Amino acid sequence: MNLTLVIYSLTCGGAEKIMSIMANYWAAKGWKITLLTFDDGTVPPFFNLDSRVSHIPLGIAGNSPNPIIAIWNNFQRIRTLRSAIVNSKPDAAVSFMETANVITLLATRGSNIPVVVSEHSDPASNPIGSIWEQMRQWTYPFADRIVVLTKGAMNYFSNQLQASACIIPNPVLLPQIESNSSKKLLNERTVMAVGRFGREKGFDLLLRAFAKLKDRYPEWTLTILGEGALRPELESLRNQLGLSECVHFPGQVKNPYEFLKQAELFVMPSRYEGFSNALCEAMASGLPVISTDCPWGPREIIRHDLDGILIPNEDVSALAAAMARLMSDEGERKRLATRAPEVTERFSLEKIMERWEVLIEEVIREKQK
Repeated sequence: MNLTLVIYSLTCGGAEKIMSIMANYWAAKGWKITLLTFDDGTVPPFFNLDSRVSHIPLGIAGNSPNPIIAIWNNFQRIRTLRSAIVNSKPDAAVSFMETANVITLLATRGSNIPVVVSEHSDPASNPIGSIWEQMRQWTYPFADRIVVLTKGAMNYFSNQLQASACIIPNPVLLPQIESNSSKKLLNERTVMAVGRFGREKGFDLLLRAFAKLKDRYPEWTLTILGEGALRPELESLRNQLGLSECVHFPGQVKNPYEFLKQAELFVMPSRYEGFSNALCEAMASGLPVISTDCPWGPREIIRHDLDGILIPNEDVSALAAAMARLMSDEGERKRLATRAPEVTERFSLEKIMERWEVLIEEVIREKQK
């Protein structure tokens, strides 16, 4: 099989991580994998790529200062991307994320190459701007298949688009622990969270909830892995809440499992999600988890009160109460943690990749008719 994969970049992010995993999986099977990104390649991929994956940065990213230049730049992007896809001679192309999907669909018009596009967020909660939204609605009917992560994402689209859409969640990998790693990274009693420092991840809510508990549980600390535009605001809020000594922001890490294996509890306070890799990784690591029951995603991962706890979205008091329940009860933490790793069976790499492969074979057959 010869596949061409398209994504804006391979920086630190959930979709980027999943595309890297998929590319590596197929390359290890002996498939010819070409991975096209819009960046110029000056920053290496955040996630490791198999040496057999042909990664080609196209150098077509960048912002446009006005609408006229934006039209011209996107025309150039389409032309460059079309040339790269056609030259790779794929049996099919797979694109990730909204803007890359739109440009890929335009770039492959008339090429007879089967194209699968994949959404990796909740489109109802993640606005992409009126122009890109119009372009999405106009171009997505060109796709041979639209892959979404959850039922909620499916429901966002029209009946026409749903007819060519299917749900394939993200795969969950077994924890990758370095055998020689014995460095102490966290305190004995640590609450963990992981994600981009953006409003959607709700870390401001988590800080406010933790502030309600710090005096009752002085031995507990909070560590949030990640980076993003809101770091200064989150640091300022941490200090305002008197949490500077017990809340830590170590930054981005390639292997969160090294931290997760030393934590006692994982919390995901997101306002909205796609299909959270971080939540799955925490459960795979055998951690008790608490998540907001935000629109789509967490409810399809957590089985409430069996392998995790769901609490109302954007409810700081409910979040603090759930955290207090587990912070005060080691037996309850262990009960939830015992079932949490079953997430690796429900969403195993082999099961998810088999669904992708069946889908790709279907669109290739349909195109050949």
